[in-house]
Order: sequence, then C-alpha cells, then structure tokens
Amino acid sequence: MIIRNPSTILQILERDAARTHDEATMKTMQVQQADDEVQRVHANCHELATRIAGAIRDDGTAEPMKGLHLQRASSPAGPIHGMIEPSLCVIAQGSKVILLGNTPYRYDPAHYLLATAELPCIGQISDATPEHPYLSLRLQLDPTLVGSVMIEAGHLAPQTQTLVRALDVSVLDASLLDAVVRFVRLLDAPSDARFLAPLITREIIYRLLIGEQNGRLRQIAAISGDFHRIAEAIERIRHDFDQPLHIEDLARAVSMSVSSFHHHFKVVTAMSPLQFQKQLRLQEARRLLLGEHLDAASAGYRVGYEDASHFTREYKRLFGAPPMHDVERMREAVMAGASTEVVPKRSVDEMM
Repeated sequence: MIIRNPSTILQILERDAARTHDEATMKTMQVQQADDEVQRVHANCHELATRIAGAIRDDGTAEPMKGLHLQRASSPAGPIHGMIEPSLCVIAQGSKVILLGNTPYRYDPAHYLLATAELPCIGQISDATPEHPYLSLRLQLDPTLVGSVMIEAGHLAPQTQTLVRALDVSVLDASLLDAVVRFVRLLDAPSDARFLAPLITREIIYRLLIGEQNGRLRQIAAISGDFHRIAEAIERIRHDFDQPLHIEDLARAVSMSVSSFHHHFKVVTAMSPLQFQKQLRLQEARRLLLGEHLDAASAGYRVGYEDASHFTREYKRLFGAPPMHDVERMREAVMAGASTEVVPKRSVDEMM
C-alpha cells in the first residue's frame, strides 16, 4: 500500500513512536521491579539471619515459640542421625545436606526444604564458621491446619493423586521468604504473636500450596488414598519398631496388596519398610547406649535384635563403628567440645 497523504504518514510515525516509548517505559518498569525484588529478598535474608542469631546466641537448638525451632552451628557438623517430621525448613545462613535413603537433598538460603511425613534421615551441616554460623529455622506443619487452609483457599486434593516423595527442596521465592521473616519478627513482639502467629502460619501454608511443592503439601492433609495408608503404616512401624515386622500383615492392615504397599512405601520414604524399621531401631539403640549407659547386647535386645552379632554388624554399617567404639567416640567428642553429633536424640531439631 502506497500512502500519498503526508499528514497520514506523520500520524503513523507518531503512533509508532508512542508505541515504542510505551514499550520502553514498560520494560524500564519491569527491570526496576526486578531490581526492587532482588533488593527485598537480600534485605529479608539479612534480617532473617540477624534475628535468628539474636534469638539463639550459642550453638545448639531452641524453640522460642511453639512449633518454631531454631538452630545455630559455628562449624560444619554431622552426620546427624534423627527423625524429621512434617515441617518447613529454611536456612538463613550456611548450607546443609539431608540424606533420605540414598538420595541427598542440599539446601541453603536460596532454597527451602519441605517434609510431609515423619522420616528417619541423616543431616550434615556443610557450611558454617564462627564468623558466619549456620542459622536455620524449622516450622512444624499441622496436617489439620494444612487441610483447613486448603479448603479455604479452594485447593482441594484431586480424587486421584500421584504419590510423591515425602521430602524435597525448592527455590525459596520472595513471597514465602517475606512471610517467614514476618513470623520470626514476632519473637520480639510476644504480645502480637498470640494473634498474628496463627495468621502468618496460615499464610505460609498458603504460599506453599500455590508453590511448586503444592502436590507434596497436599499429601499431609490426605484423609484417604495411598498416602494416608502409607502414613498409617509409618506410624505402625514407629510404634512397634522393636517387634518383628510382617509385611503381609502390615499391608493387610492398611488395605493394600503386598506389591502395591512395597512400591508406594518406597515412593514416599525412599526406603523399604524393613530399611525404615532398621533405621528406627538403630537410632534408638544409639540413644540407649549413650543416654542410659546400656551395653551393646542389651541395647540391641531392647530394640528388637535377638542376635548381638547381627546388631553389631548393622550398627557399624549405619554409624561407621561398632556400638561401644561409637559411644566412646561420641563421649570423647563431648569432652573435646567438638561440634559434631554427640547426643543421639529422638527429636528432630538438629535435622532442620
């Protein structure tokens, strides 16, 4: 098409120039918004580290608010054997590796870890110094509360849902980090915490529900389906860990075939039912050896091992040394003040 009218040509040029200007303005605004977001994230990360460091001034763990657990370490530590329960774990400074079965999960201030079932894990703090200590928090997740937020937000679990591993790591986005920082601020405002903590907890759950781990979080609130059955099986094994494990009876108790039970259990926990029970037994045996001063044979018998030599072999395979040697090593570490795992615990504080 040939345009002969000069005024028409001028109008077209003006319109194109205006469009170009609008696009440039929009791009500039987007770049500015991105820069602002980066600065906000950086400021929130710094504030979170500062507040955790102020709340826990010595190495160890603390629970300054119900359901909120903090940890500080001035040097790399581990391996730490313990249980991790349904929780959101955020690192403000440093880094950590969690080993579930044979799968490692590394996270740091740019990533969060979400666990949706109580699982035996091995944790190792890999980045910590006295000048820049490892600082982290763990927020317990109540399945009932998760279910309530799901209903209110309209994020109901589908009738059929594919099972996923009950633990994973994702990028910590700005909105979730902002909610976590506001929650930790309540440590300095106890009168506000009574009213605001439940609200911010719900917001954190909502942020998780609309994030990339939404399917994993929905499993927590499942009241039926395969995950609910596996969660029931996990609880049965935990309760009767010192008793012989009969897979056929356990599968029947949760209304699953043996093959389906084996498959789904490993999907969720990254280990077989027998491996799961073995870790529970050996962690409890270690606690008995150090905390109740039992000998190896007695500790093994208390957790369900009838053959002392079998117990010793399994113990060494998991902890790297025979029972009494391992206990002696831990006691020497206590005397030396080493920053390693020195007190076996049934709690999950040091797993975050």
